[in-house]
Amino acid sequence: MTGYDVVICGAGIAGVAAAAALTAHGASVLLVDERPPLSLTSDASSECYRNWWPGPDDAMVALMNRNIDLLEALARETSNAIALNRRGYLYVTTDPARVDFLRHAGEAAAALGAGPLRIHANPGTYTPAIAHGFDGQPDGADLILDRATLRRFFPCIADTAVAALHARRCGWLSAQQLGMTLLERARMRGARFLRGRAETVEIADGQVSAVHIDGQRITTGAFVNAAGPYLKRVGRMVGVELPVFSERHLNAAFEDYLGVIPRDAPLLICADPQTLPWTSEERALIADDPEVHHLLETLPAGAHCRPEGAEGSAWVIALWAYDAAPVEEVFPLPPAPYFFEVTLRGLTRIIPALEAYAHRPPRPSIDGGYYTKTHENRPLIGPIGPRGSFVMGAFSGYGIMAACGAAEILAAHVSGTATPAYAAAFHPARYDDPAYRARLDAWIDSGQL
Repeated sequence: MTGYDVVICGAGIAGVAAAAALTAHGASVLLVDERPPLSLTSDASSECYRNWWPGPDDAMVALMNRNIDLLEALARETSNAIALNRRGYLYVTTDPARVDFLRHAGEAAAALGAGPLRIHANPGTYTPAIAHGFDGQPDGADLILDRATLRRFFPCIADTAVAALHARRCGWLSAQQLGMTLLERARMRGARFLRGRAETVEIADGQVSAVHIDGQRITTGAFVNAAGPYLKRVGRMVGVELPVFSERHLNAAFEDYLGVIPRDAPLLICADPQTLPWTSEERALIADDPEVHHLLETLPAGAHCRPEGAEGSAWVIALWAYDAAPVEEVFPLPPAPYFFEVTLRGLTRIIPALEAYAHRPPRPSIDGGYYTKTHENRPLIGPIGPRGSFVMGAFSGYGIMAACGAAEILAAHVSGTATPAYAAAFHPARYDDPAYRARLDAWIDSGQL
């Protein structure tokens, strides 16, 4: 190996998708990672996707719609080897004061291109999602205000639920199958994978000229930083300080041996902030521990779960980013002894039958990684630093649902072809605009779960 058109640092879902897109443009590609492909944060994904994103403009919705188009095309080409479904995201509230919030969210998403909002105040007007597959399903969202409809189609939801917003162009898939399909396509077109550490990037006359990998010099005219949680460190190799930080995010897989979560359920999300109902003894113990005393405060909305596995599985994946904060990236992840209990308690607000596990809790498998993100939670895709240097990252946990569409943009930047209009919203140069930087402090809703 002496030279490639493009060297990609990072073989997570972003790097693998980039390799597939670049080789489709005819580039020779070397994919480099210290670990096997798809084995760091991509391996710990919740595997979900959605076109349900806030503004202030339609760029994120446009990117996700394009990405879902690509996922659906791939599913059709492979007889749905990626196990794509379209069950949707169901945001549930038990607070009458939050109904207008859900209505506004649906109207805002519709205005940005996610699809129309349909309101169901009476029985018989709502059409449920199919359990498997993705064809023939509506987009947009259904705001269900009729409690009888909620009870009929979502029997595990609390009787106290007053409304639910069902975002429809959403679901999940097999992230591993998606990644391996993209990697195999890149390899068939000549891409090579090298397990090793990218040490330095050589710059000559302001242009990328080579990458040094474990002492070996590989000549190249283009270097792509797709290093996931190591995005910032790799950026420094080309003299760039990327505007990103990382948060630790976890998920818990557990065996739902009581069958609380229906196997055909959508992603179930608690749309209410809440204070957990600790006992007086528990409150005293938590108050004495400075690392977890925030658990006594009002925690954010967003506790969510979904069924996991094929027919006959009893497993459920549960997540809640109740303590997201900037941290250093450390592998393996530090222990989080309270995570499962807190997440389970948060979910009981909308799924009260989960309270049965308080006395006989299943043994969870805790996994996760880092959400590496920009302030406004939009990715970095495009040229940065010296000529021939590019970045594709800061996907903040949504790499699975954005990688194919993002790789399409990256390949256009590298090859010098036209990019879609929404690509400008993700270009690293956006921070050079003082007006854009001034808007960041007012950017409240990042769209993160």
